[in-house]
Amino acid sequence: MRRPAGVERLYVDFDSFFASAEQHLRPDLRGRPVGVIPIASEHTGLIAVSREAKALGVKRGTFVRDARRLCPGIVLVTARHERYVDLHREIIRAIETVLPVKAVCSIDEMVCVLTPSEQTDALALGRSVKAAIARDVGATLTCSIGLGPNELLAKIAAEMEKPNGLVILHPEDLPGRLLSLPLTDIPGIARGNAARLARAGISDMAALWRVQPKELRRLWGSVEGERLWMGLHGYAVERPETQRRMFGHGRVLPADWRHLEGAYDCARVLLAKAASRMRRGGFSAKTLDLWLTDRHSADWYGEERFQPTADDPSLLASLARLFRHAARERPAGERLRSVHVTLNDLVSATEREADLFGYTTEARIKRRQEHLSLLADRLNAHHRGPLLHWGPWADIPGGYAGAKIAFNRIPDTEDF
Repeated sequence: MRRPAGVERLYVDFDSFFASAEQHLRPDLRGRPVGVIPIASEHTGLIAVSREAKALGVKRGTFVRDARRLCPGIVLVTARHERYVDLHREIIRAIETVLPVKAVCSIDEMVCVLTPSEQTDALALGRSVKAAIARDVGATLTCSIGLGPNELLAKIAAEMEKPNGLVILHPEDLPGRLLSLPLTDIPGIARGNAARLARAGISDMAALWRVQPKELRRLWGSVEGERLWMGLHGYAVERPETQRRMFGHGRVLPADWRHLEGAYDCARVLLAKAASRMRRGGFSAKTLDLWLTDRHSADWYGEERFQPTADDPSLLASLARLFRHAARERPAGERLRSVHVTLNDLVSATEREADLFGYTTEARIKRRQEHLSLLADRLNAHHRGPLLHWGPWADIPGGYAGAKIAFNRIPDTEDF
């Protein structure tokens, strides 16, 4: 395992991105406490909070009613995901006037690689990245930058002096400032893992630093524990490339949609969005999964298996059959909270070519339906809306069905 002698990674982490984006896009919000909500409802939590609101005790996840109590002057804005994605692309272009972006980790986090000649002036490069963003995008959007020998340490450094920080962790200084951090400030150590470590007598960073890598692997129950140890100790950790396993979407149901018919209408839209993404990726699926949850988080689960399929009519027919099963098996009239659909057991186009499922009438119909589905995808992407679809299309309150930004997924333009 290689241990870098210098600072090889520069990590960019934006401060309160959605809220700062709204202040950037709407100058009247600058300097005011802002909270971003997923849908226009009093019964939801904030997904982003500006630094002005944070100073008054409002946090991400705070419910709207509590945010208004803590901060009577807070301005609540419904998230505009397509605008944040456009802004993300502007940011990437600005950063790349200084350094190439090696990887996009999320909508507001990116990592760059520093060459040996660049490592000698790493802090100056960090300041240049900040200046490029202010010049090409806008000074309202601030970021914190971390520099370290690997991606994990650079990310930790970026979190150390938020907002608008610039921190470098040299490999020769380790553990250094790491010892002052709570365990849950380390990416990968959530409260559950922290509790597991505490049961093993590891309650602070000094104790974690003394643990041997194989022991951390045992405590984690996987190789991730050993990778964490290597990353914290300054080793270069290269993760294997992940393989696409599924396409899916979920949605908390609007208040007046919390019945089986509303969940079905919502699931049809979510499935159509997931299937379109799957086709763009060049895959077919062999399994459709459906989850329905109520307010107690009790689940109903069903799945259908079939030959590799990518066309909307076939997939929607499978979904209809699953909902008929749900209607028979769930208590009549019980209110639902959320619905999730996933397309699993993926088969790539090249794999599928080996099995053309013959020249039967059914096969010809299936291929024709796939061609029509692809045509609908292109028309819908061009018009940025569901111009062409199979069966009824429900406009779900709050919008963004299948196009919301998730931590590890940035929607394509075609998703909106």
